[in-house]
Parts: sequence; C-alpha cells; structure tokens
Amino acid sequence: MLVSCPVGLAPRRKRSALASDVAFRQLHRECKTPIKNRRWCPVHEREVSSEEIVKGWEVAKGQFVIVDDADLEAIARQNTSRSIDIERFVPLDEIDPVYFDRTYFLVPAAAPAGRRPYVLLLNVLKEEQVGAIGRFVLAGNEKLCLIRPKGDVLVLETLFVAEDVYSQAEIDEAAEETEVKKAELDLARQLVESLVGEFEPKEQLTSEYRQDLRRLLEAKLAGQPIAEPEPEPEAPVIDLMEALRKSVAEAKQRKAPEKARASARPKRAAAKK
Repeated sequence: MLVSCPVGLAPRRKRSALASDVAFRQLHRECKTPIKNRRWCPVHEREVSSEEIVKGWEVAKGQFVIVDDADLEAIARQNTSRSIDIERFVPLDEIDPVYFDRTYFLVPAAAPAGRRPYVLLLNVLKEEQVGAIGRFVLAGNEKLCLIRPKGDVLVLETLFVAEDVYSQAEIDEAAEETEVKKAELDLARQLVESLVGEFEPKEQLTSEYRQDLRRLLEAKLAGQPIAEPEPEPEAPVIDLMEALRKSVAEAKQRKAPEKARASARPKRAAAKK
C-alpha cells in the first residue's frame, strides 16, 4: 500500500501483571538450596557446555536432522523496515477470536501530521466495521496480525497460523447429535436472563486463587498455622430439569443484592453538548 501510518507498538498487558503472579523455585528440601538444571549427555556421562549443543529435528525415533543457526538465519525474515503490511480488509464479525494470540495498542505518532492517517484509518474501520489483515516482522519472526478499532484507538492482534488451530468440526458434530427438550431450553434461558448484567472487568476479572495464594504465603512468612480446606462432598447425580430449576432460583437470589447496589449508585449526568 502507498499510504503509510506511523505508529508505535505497546503491549496491552501491564508489565506489573507479570510480577503479580507468584513464581516458585525448586529447592532441595534438606538444605533449601535452589536446584540447578544440568545439560547432561547420557552417552558420554558428562555435563555438556552450551557450545557443544545443536538443534535437531526428530524425523523418526532416535533419528535427527541437525539444523545450525546459520540455516535458520538464512530463512529468517530480515525485514528492517519495521512496517506492518496490510493485505486485506475483512468484516470483523467474520473473524473468530480463536485465532487471536496477543493484543497490542497501536500508538499514534506525536506529530500532528502523523496522527491524521491514524485517525483516518480508525474512522474508516469503525464506519465499515472491518479489520485489516496484515503481517510484520518482530525480532526476526514473521507475525500475522489483525488491526481493529477499539473505541477511539487502534489495537493489533497477533494471529495464530491457521494450521496451528484445532478444528471444531468434531465438537460441532457431537453437539448436533444431542437433542434438548423445550422445557429444558426455557429454564436454561431463564437462567441466562437472570444473570445478564454489565461487563465490569475490575469486579469480575479477579483471581480468587491469586488472592488466596498471597494470603497463604503471608501467613507462612508470619509463622501462622495454615487452615486445612474442608473436603467438598461429591455432587449427587440429579435430574437436569431439577438442576436448572435450582440454578435459576440461586441466580435470582444473587441478582437481588446486585440490583440493590446498582440502584444505589449515583446516576451519571447527561453530557452537555
């Protein structure tokens, strides 16, 4: 394409998110020393240095094709233009999120002249409800991508190669062969409708396991005893209709406090033109 749009690539996930996950190291129980991994050759019964290690592709049991770094460098994408080549525009509703890998924000240029193509592309994609399929090179590796509008910004989704994504044909076939009764469908619809609400990431996308793990580590650090979890009773096998009725009743009970909190929130004032 002849039209260019200067942008920067910013990860969607915060760097602090990586540090928020607790990482464990393997220790020797007796002396609490971190365990080291050794590159060990069982044939020569000795440790091998990194200079002695090569890459191998196993074509049969115990048979390998050796691949040197020079071989990989010969086919590596040496694109230094740092450009994203757009190849096609496709309707957004036709793109299955199963192909999405990682999300990045596309940051517009600082200069006003550089922002115009960004805003132009953003507005066209929003009006036409399409996304841009393209490819670029990141750290020597070719990446397929989708550029799509998100509010008033553009985001880039790196995409999996089609052959790396499992087909859902077998699952579709199994679902098509299963019939449900109208009464079951009506109850299931009631269950869904009773739980419909606004998407609030800060309240809903939280990890209870991460919170429990931090409390556990803080308690162990303070020398406090750790409470043993009570074993959960096995769920009895019950009739599907009865299970749906109970689920609908429980959902309505949980929905009542949420409605009360929502009505207690101050209403937003209408924006002045």
